[in-house]
Amino acid sequence: MNDYLSSLGGDAFRDVPALGHYGVVVVGGGPAGIAASTTAAELGHRTLLIERLGYCGGAAVSGMSGTICGLYMTVEEPRRTQPQQVIFGFAERFRAALEAAGGVTRPQIYGKTWVVTHDCANYKRVATDLIRGAGVDALYHTQMIDVVALDDAPGALVLHTKSGYATVGASRIIDASGDADVVFRSGLHTTKGNNGVVQNPTMMFKVGNVDVPRYLDYWGEDTISPPKVISMLEARDELVRKKVWLFPTVNPREILVNATKITGFDGRALDVTDPVDHTEAEQFSIYQARAFFEFMKDNIPGCEDAYFIDYGAEVGVRQTRSIDGMERLMNDDVVGKRKRPDCIARSSWPIELHYGAKPKTEWLIDDYYEVPFGTLVPKEGRNVIVAGRCLSAEHEALASCRVTAQCFEYGRAAALATDMSIKDDVPFQEIDGIALAERMTSRGSTG
Repeated sequence: MNDYLSSLGGDAFRDVPALGHYGVVVVGGGPAGIAASTTAAELGHRTLLIERLGYCGGAAVSGMSGTICGLYMTVEEPRRTQPQQVIFGFAERFRAALEAAGGVTRPQIYGKTWVVTHDCANYKRVATDLIRGAGVDALYHTQMIDVVALDDAPGALVLHTKSGYATVGASRIIDASGDADVVFRSGLHTTKGNNGVVQNPTMMFKVGNVDVPRYLDYWGEDTISPPKVISMLEARDELVRKKVWLFPTVNPREILVNATKITGFDGRALDVTDPVDHTEAEQFSIYQARAFFEFMKDNIPGCEDAYFIDYGAEVGVRQTRSIDGMERLMNDDVVGKRKRPDCIARSSWPIELHYGAKPKTEWLIDDYYEVPFGTLVPKEGRNVIVAGRCLSAEHEALASCRVTAQCFEYGRAAALATDMSIKDDVPFQEIDGIALAERMTSRGSTG
């Protein structure tokens, strides 16, 4: 193994411990990485999952995002109908496993659609059960820091562990980092948001000892803040965000709160791939979360005796790098509800932009669009495919397609494509997207 690495990168890696060679290495253990690694292992490939934290779940757990968004159709009057699911596959497999563990709520109204709220502890356990049950090897507390490539084909990854540097070889790599870390470190082209301006991060938190019936009597069925709350928030300069989302959880008297808009202390937009900005985001978020908690106690019936349980372990990141893909999901594809023969995931989730003075929400009523396979495949480079929010998409399109249910399906699609790439000995760019879509359908992605 070290001789192979030396042939790729000279003598720099000769003395670095080698952890062997895998058919598939997945970088990132969020929803996309869970689905990708589980699927690849179940298809018979020796699979390694690399995760920088001590558990799987990504922002759904570390950022306490707490909801599975994107499962259901958007409708004009959700109070007058029942939720209609638009995406199944691995997303439904995970949701059902959470339900069996008592770790997910029934659908709750979110504007013109629905979400389910999950419990983070149960999420960790379900993810662990899936990857262990499939036979995935995992390295937690491990970070990918560089890519060793030969002739534009990544052949190995350089890792940083508590014991120092190590290397691992890979026939194929699935970049589920969310930030396109493997693609970026391979020197391939990426973009960021709208000419470099990305969506604001957020800091989720939980509060306990809420009189939930009194709270619901005041707040209403919709988890998005009612106009009377928005009016109060607009009168408070210290509370940066004016429209907020509160979700009752599976735990008695507990509310999950999404009520922060994270900027710099000077009000500037932050890019969390910059370590200085990322640090400032974490610090600013603590003050914002506490300020809204005090607002809740003072103004929201049922919250007078609430206590602060905890922040997310880190800010929730909505957007950083996007790849330059074989195809790009365009804003018009989303608002025009475009259907594709090479569909890997459906979505009825709104365009939900979180930056600037006022967030934008554009609902897709009574219909859905389809994400094409080519959005996961970099135009250049071989042996690497992405899964998750770093797929190729325009800024506003990404504000819709980046959510959890769809990310599960991107992970499954990336693993199925990897299986085809290995077995047929072809680069990802030559895979028949329609054939892949048929494999996704046969596995129940669209119900």
